[in-house]
Amino acid sequence: MLWLSWLTRQTILNRLREVPIKGFVIAATGSGTGKTTISLAILAYLRSKGIQVAPFKVGPDFIDPGHHTKIAGRTSVNLDSWMLTKAYNQSLFAKNSQGCDLAVVEGVMGLFDGYDSTSETGSTAQMAKWLDLPVLLIVSAKGKARSAAAIVKGFETFDPDLTLAGVIFSQTGSRRHYEYLRDAVEQNCTTPCLGFMPRNEEIVMPERHLGLMTADELVMSPRVISLLVSMVEEHLDMDALIKRLPVIEPRKVPADLPASIKNKTMEKQGPVIAVARDKAFCFYYQDNLDSLKKAGARLVTFSPLTDTQLPPGIDGIYLGGGYPEVFAEHLSAKTTLLAQIREFSRAGMPIYGECGGFMYLCGQVSGMDRQAQYAMTGCFDFCVQMSRRLRSLGYREITLTADTLIGRKGDVIRGHEFHYSSLVDTNAQKDTDTQKDKSARDLTIKNVYQVTSRAGQDILLKGYQKNQTLGSYLHVHFASNPNCAPVFVEHCASFRQARQTSRPEQPIKSGKEHHGLQSA
Repeated sequence: MLWLSWLTRQTILNRLREVPIKGFVIAATGSGTGKTTISLAILAYLRSKGIQVAPFKVGPDFIDPGHHTKIAGRTSVNLDSWMLTKAYNQSLFAKNSQGCDLAVVEGVMGLFDGYDSTSETGSTAQMAKWLDLPVLLIVSAKGKARSAAAIVKGFETFDPDLTLAGVIFSQTGSRRHYEYLRDAVEQNCTTPCLGFMPRNEEIVMPERHLGLMTADELVMSPRVISLLVSMVEEHLDMDALIKRLPVIEPRKVPADLPASIKNKTMEKQGPVIAVARDKAFCFYYQDNLDSLKKAGARLVTFSPLTDTQLPPGIDGIYLGGGYPEVFAEHLSAKTTLLAQIREFSRAGMPIYGECGGFMYLCGQVSGMDRQAQYAMTGCFDFCVQMSRRLRSLGYREITLTADTLIGRKGDVIRGHEFHYSSLVDTNAQKDTDTQKDKSARDLTIKNVYQVTSRAGQDILLKGYQKNQTLGSYLHVHFASNPNCAPVFVEHCASFRQARQTSRPEQPIKSGKEHHGLQSA
């Protein structure tokens, strides 16, 4: 195949010097079209051909990048036009696609869906134009015939600055159904049809309250991966797609990406931060971890589900989001680990928890049955109650009202909130959304966040700080403010120095490595 020979030459050249690569965005007419399944199928197919692929995901989603990473064999990175600047997104894309043959970017929602109905802000289309990438458009064939041509026509003419590389129909009933749709499109549109993906229950991905099952829980068998590859081989014209892709003009990657601030007290070997990583805690922006390492931290992982104690010699803890409510009983059983984290919190070790990690820092978490209560670390004396409805969703901007682990007073940071639980007053058993905040009675807990929505509306979301422990439902993107990662690392370095001054430090004996966490 001609494009395979092109990629072979490019692979050799990429190993010798920086050269342009090719890439495209996978977008859809709307949610529910099978965009993620098709993205995974294409990634699996490309990897099966020995092609080095750089996967990306538009938006704040954690689950899709996890699946990308498992399928592609290379860490998938989030791109986001609200939390991050245009220049940062472009640099992030350039940095993480270096040395690869193809860059594949999965979009979010529908191609033109963004923050409002009058602009492209926040949309997949905007990101495609920022990165100068053509779009592979997915159109659901379910319940459609000739009208599909009108949909494609609208998408290819809606924004003249956007390029469509081709159209794929999902959820088709048969090959004949696809041929009918293809004929209609070819008669009325200029965008070529590049194939279809038929309905197949074997590749439908299971979901739960926060979305798809995570890659840490859902292990795709070799048979399923083989099925994905064969579906692409049989139904998609990848040759034609690759040939239509223009070469990406190379961009210079700034040396300061992510930003780095050298601490005067930083030792030759930086502080060690323990990152919770297992089925219960797996929601992390890869760029956050990279930023911590760039700022001088060494990262080791531990599992609150299976470990009985923290890794030795650590100077801080980072608890990301995930599903602690699903595994609450197992987490609660690790009493020694829970007590160790609580004692480290009292001793002033920097501990940062967001969303699921924040829930883990509370006193109790209700199980998914909403009946039993399970003890957590107790760093914050809050009870977390699960709900059957979504409690909060959206982009958030915070202004720090005090110095914190992730920034200084006055710093503005951006992030995303998405959860089905809420805090409950442990005395009155009433939701803090309507009851006086319990932190008002516990003066050692301070709210250090002033929060607004993307539209500038005040939000009740809070950031709680006690000792050197900071927790909130907000998933913060460290790159939204250059102080975030360096300040966190500085706190850990200070804690390390204070502890070494008071008593000799024990050497780090071990630390489990995790892809993308341990080594830069």
